[in-house]
Amino acid sequence: MKEKIELLYQMKLIRAAEMEISARYSNGKMRCPTHLSIGQEATAVGVCAALRKTDLAVSTHRAHAHYLAKGGSLRKMIAEIYGKETGCSRGRGGSMHLIDLDVGFEGSTAIVGNTIPVGVGLGLAISLAGDDRVSCIFVGDGATEEGVFYESVNFAVVRNLPILFLCENNQYSVYSGLSVRQPKGRVIHEMAQSLGLQSHYADGNDILAVKDVVQVAVQNIRNKRGPQFVELSTYRWLEHCGPNYDNHIGYREEAEFQAWKARDPVMLFEQALRTSGLLTDEMEHEIDARVRSEVEEAFQFAESSPFPDLSTVDHYIYKQVN
Repeated sequence: MKEKIELLYQMKLIRAAEMEISARYSNGKMRCPTHLSIGQEATAVGVCAALRKTDLAVSTHRAHAHYLAKGGSLRKMIAEIYGKETGCSRGRGGSMHLIDLDVGFEGSTAIVGNTIPVGVGLGLAISLAGDDRVSCIFVGDGATEEGVFYESVNFAVVRNLPILFLCENNQYSVYSGLSVRQPKGRVIHEMAQSLGLQSHYADGNDILAVKDVVQVAVQNIRNKRGPQFVELSTYRWLEHCGPNYDNHIGYREEAEFQAWKARDPVMLFEQALRTSGLLTDEMEHEIDARVRSEVEEAFQFAESSPFPDLSTVDHYIYKQVN
């Protein structure tokens, strides 16, 4: 019971934090573009619930949910978006460059597919160390069209590396749907299977289905059964980059959006917990109050934190090797 309530809390925290980013973005204090994952919370929380703290993860430009679900600090994330010295990247990286080595979140980046070879390198390091950790590489459906995806998968399969390729298929790459980017009839996880990966699929808006399928894949990896691929179908509610709704510009239909919104992963899980008797009104009010308090405190922390001193502009950019 406690585990499921914690999953709901994490999804609600991610949702509330990103809704607050959206609401405050026009104030002009956030020093970077933001790619929000409102509507995709179940994928991040479900995946990270199946990972250990010691497992490693890398992510994409849409990284907030992954960072928080892996154990990253909400205060440090918001401060980073504000460009403050107290941010997780000391204000140097912004929304798309989040990192927390203490919880195994090894970084995110703005370039599509850019962290795939990084995650493969982490998997190689784990393999050489001989332990049973896993390197989880979050990718979007668009990244499966990048050359580096195929090169990295091939290397991972040939070397039998402990890697989870985790594809969040939110149906769009910027403004282009799958139908104009990929051959008719292609199924991403089936394509991955043909490359030598053992592949799995789940409804990305069903958090328990996500957790279950990832647990199977991760256990396969720990049992030395080779790298695994998981495709999770989901949907982003807001624009590709920015805090607004953009259905009016014509690249997707309002009816499609409403159909996915009716399958809001947070709402679906709340309903399931209530039906099973695990969630009461009082418990939900406590969760919501906790979430509101943490989000407000994180923004206060970011607002009151200092900007990096100009004299340190070249610090923390490159690692010195003796």
